[in-house]
Amino acid sequence: MKRSEVDRNQLSPMMRQYMEIKDKYEDSIIFFRLGDFYEMFFEDALTASKELELALTGKQAGLAERVPMCGIPHHSYQTYLDKLIDKGYKVAIAEQLQDPKETNGMVDRDVIQVVTKGTRLDYSLSEKDNNFIGNIFDFEYCYGVSFTDISTGQFYMMFLEHETEQLLREIVNRNMKEVIANSKIDREIVRVLRENYSVMVTIQDDIYSANDYDFLFEKIQDIRIITTVRHLLAYLAETKKGNLAHLQAIEMIDVNQYLEFDIHTKKNLELTETMRLHERTFSLLWLLDKTKTAMGGRLLKINIEQPLRDRKEIERRYQIIETFLTEFILTEELRKELEPVYDLERLVGRISYGNLNARDLIQLRNSLAHLPAIHRLLEELHYDKNVEELNELYDLLQKSINEDAPIGVHEGGLIQSGYHQELDELRKIRSGSKDFIVQMENDEKERTGIRNLKVGYNKVFGYYIEVSKSNIPLIKEEFGYERKQTLVNCERFITPLLKEKENIILGAEEKIINLEYQLFMEIREQVKQYMGRIQRIAKVIAEVDMMQSLTKVAEENNYVRPTLTTERIIDIRDGRHPVVEKVNRIDYVPNDIVMGKDTNILLITGPNMAGKSTYMRQVAIIVIMAQIGSFVPCKSCTIPLFDQIFTRIGASDDLVSGESTFMVEMKEANRAIQKATENSLILFDELGRGTATYDGMSLAQAILEYIHDKIKAKTLFSTHYHELTALASTLPNLKNVHVSAIEEDGKITFLHKVKNGAVDKSYGIHVASLAQLPASLIKRAEEILNIYEHKNQKQETFTQTSLFFDFEDEKKEEPTSNEALEKLETLNPLEMTPMEALSALFELKQMLKKK
Repeated sequence: MKRSEVDRNQLSPMMRQYMEIKDKYEDSIIFFRLGDFYEMFFEDALTASKELELALTGKQAGLAERVPMCGIPHHSYQTYLDKLIDKGYKVAIAEQLQDPKETNGMVDRDVIQVVTKGTRLDYSLSEKDNNFIGNIFDFEYCYGVSFTDISTGQFYMMFLEHETEQLLREIVNRNMKEVIANSKIDREIVRVLRENYSVMVTIQDDIYSANDYDFLFEKIQDIRIITTVRHLLAYLAETKKGNLAHLQAIEMIDVNQYLEFDIHTKKNLELTETMRLHERTFSLLWLLDKTKTAMGGRLLKINIEQPLRDRKEIERRYQIIETFLTEFILTEELRKELEPVYDLERLVGRISYGNLNARDLIQLRNSLAHLPAIHRLLEELHYDKNVEELNELYDLLQKSINEDAPIGVHEGGLIQSGYHQELDELRKIRSGSKDFIVQMENDEKERTGIRNLKVGYNKVFGYYIEVSKSNIPLIKEEFGYERKQTLVNCERFITPLLKEKENIILGAEEKIINLEYQLFMEIREQVKQYMGRIQRIAKVIAEVDMMQSLTKVAEENNYVRPTLTTERIIDIRDGRHPVVEKVNRIDYVPNDIVMGKDTNILLITGPNMAGKSTYMRQVAIIVIMAQIGSFVPCKSCTIPLFDQIFTRIGASDDLVSGESTFMVEMKEANRAIQKATENSLILFDELGRGTATYDGMSLAQAILEYIHDKIKAKTLFSTHYHELTALASTLPNLKNVHVSAIEEDGKITFLHKVKNGAVDKSYGIHVASLAQLPASLIKRAEEILNIYEHKNQKQETFTQTSLFFDFEDEKKEEPTSNEALEKLETLNPLEMTPMEALSALFELKQMLKKK
């Protein structure tokens, strides 16, 4: 049954209420609160039952036929919600807005929030990853892009040229989980984001008109910025429906202030996850992340994805690391003080939005306890930023919030004794009354002579006196017992005195819970006054934590401070790939990367598996680490600041768009050629291998010449086209280097050492031999290679030995007749299907085995 097929006039009042809510949230699955469950109906029920593997049932709704329904317990809904969000659905949570006990008739319900990929505020978020939601406002001549992590309050804005490629790069590189676009957007952009990158995209034109978030852009005059931000705010206000006062003032991003690279470079260099398993382990982020706080971890990841081009800030970070290394005792003490600090940014988000609990305030209090020591240590280290101590807020939380407070805020047990006089008095009443209940049980046993009599309690019947069936005859009328409930093995009674005490106890209990909740909300409002100050503290702690992490890695791995030069020189001595070195510490061979003013291109030749790709990657990673402000893995390092990195490493087809390896190669090469400047770094690994040999070689040479003559960017170009090494004689800014190997007795040993000059041999057959391909195949490959290497003997070029078997030996043994040869002579490969050819080959092999 579909919702659209229903006659609404026949529906029950509750189902009509559901339909009205669903009409306003057509694109969301409605979690409709009914008592202790969230229920889903019609198409929502069909979808949820399938995605969450729930039993699909039906519900009477006034119609002749039951409507489809499934449900989940409200107290454990988070797991189900997370599954739907991860699968790309929106979920609207419709809550009961009134207490059913205090309502005559149907309870009012409405959506209190819509949860989507980009608007999560719960504990399911990865602690060291931002959860960005962004928007694209197409001004037709440029794009306005703003994005925020509403769990932390960070809010950014930038303008981009009206160019699809750059827009996609920024959206994907910044890992936006969800994007809102105005209706002028090119639908091809929407398709690519949805299908290629799994970004949730919503098209809407609403602009937020209220002024309660004007503090975000109070110093901004540009109407385009305000329009872009208000466009995103309209969506956030509609989905979250709560207070987002923790959002921070807009931070403008100038893309020209950061080292730029696209998503392919990020993947090729394995900056935040590995290419093979898409895991954090063995990525650059994994290596550098020794952070103690979630805030520091997020900031480190942002910096790896957006290295700096600000020389002054980079040098400042180098100096901080030097100080931390020198003052290692103070730095170690600082690490210990940072470790217990919780995620202040996300705590502030929950304080603002109103979904925090007492445990959150305990975490905040415990974090504040370490601020005085952090403040002192930063002063002793002469750090140029510091943290406020907030002692008054710590004192408030210390004396108010109970250490063992429950997660729920309606269960009592939130507030410490001694904080509020009335609360303490109510607790005394409750405690005294409960003591009375214990005493009453003893008194009743004495009075009645029933030794197994007991006084109990449940939520349905309240307090009662329970007597077993065998002792019922002992109850006398003068006891004043009034029968309350009959069970199989016992009966339950009440007395006027017990009823009176029950009213006192339960009245006190209810008053305690209500008063504790009221006090908790008052404390939360007081904490709200500190939100801006806590956010400023969080920013400093995040940076300090990131810097101590970079210091720790430099100390453990013997990294050095880079020298930034204004000259176009790369001089890296004994450079290492930091991750490969970490994984293969014993066998790692360091290499120099030297490119003087007059060398713009290194043409790298050498065997497969010898380390050409690793050599190229380590140059880019050293540059990225240096421009983060980190020390780098080498003996010494002098480099300029780069503006962009372009890579083409690996040979993966773009299966999503159906493009071949060669087309992907050419597109990535074109992007470098079109966008690179003389201050860029280009890495091309075996460019041109995706097409025929002479085509590939011709294109590779043309690209090298173009980069040499037109762009003049620092370029590392590896190739198996050994003919290209001759370019060193005609291109003065090109230099040949090679990764060395030793061949002895037909076996190859890779030295992984880069040396000057070129090699004219790839050792590909030796690598195939190491991979244990069949010996007959290897032998045949060597024969063919010999022919190609002496290709002036044209009559031999197309010689082929059939089937890899040495039939000459067979002829010596059987000069007059050979069944296999006779069979072979009858075959015409040009007229055979592949299956027939395989069958014939198998038959020939069987004949030879018999011989």
